[in-house]
Amino acid sequence: MMFDGKIVAITGAAGGIGQALCRYFGTQGAAIGLIDQSETVDSVAEQLVSEGIKAAAVRVDISDAAAVKQGFAALAGQLGTIDILINNAGFSKHPTFARTDPAGWEHDVQGNLNGAYFCAHAVLPGMQDKGQGAIINIGSVNGLGALGDPAYSAAKAGMISLTRSLALEYGRFNIRVNSVLPGTVRTPLWEVRAKKDPNVLATLKRWYPLGRIVEPIDVARTVGFLASDHAAAITGVALPVDCGLTAGNIVMARELTLEDF
Repeated sequence: MMFDGKIVAITGAAGGIGQALCRYFGTQGAAIGLIDQSETVDSVAEQLVSEGIKAAAVRVDISDAAAVKQGFAALAGQLGTIDILINNAGFSKHPTFARTDPAGWEHDVQGNLNGAYFCAHAVLPGMQDKGQGAIINIGSVNGLGALGDPAYSAAKAGMISLTRSLALEYGRFNIRVNSVLPGTVRTPLWEVRAKKDPNVLATLKRWYPLGRIVEPIDVARTVGFLASDHAAAITGVALPVDCGLTAGNIVMARELTLEDF
């Protein structure tokens, strides 16, 4: 299997994308270190173990640098030195600038950007000692253009820059760092949104050239590729996984041309 013997740490492991990542890498032979602040992470790890996947969970708020250090030390004690880090944790609670006060801005940037830095800082020494490693940061298409959620978007734009900086500095240690930028992903969050507006996903699909939104497994497979030897010459990239959203404005194009294409 592709990741036999590898130890993969995944933040935000209890969420929709996080669980897809855990199961994908686990079924490819990796041992999984699950990191999440939710107590749900324990039951997710137990389920993986029941499926024959080696897994261990720690409850950590990644915005707390000291807690991150302790959490990764605990995972190393149970599983070993991390080979692959997937900075997947993320959230958005402030849809507009007007509704983002200074405390909210700090909270979103701390959790979405600084947390990724804390986790990378925790694993890089071990990767250097091994002379190899991979970090994949789960960003967002929000990091490329204004789509609302300004604090979240600014943090995800910062994550692209962080990815490039780490790729530049740590490539000499055979450590590759890349980012994946999902568009709208079908997670439990959207099920909650659909209760308020049952047509929300149908409305969103109009903006995607593929006529659908992203599934969690789409993200997991892309991350798997970037973490694998198949991507041995790829580092520093920010790869959209967005069903074509960033290719262009298809709704505007249809209205401008009066053509349904």
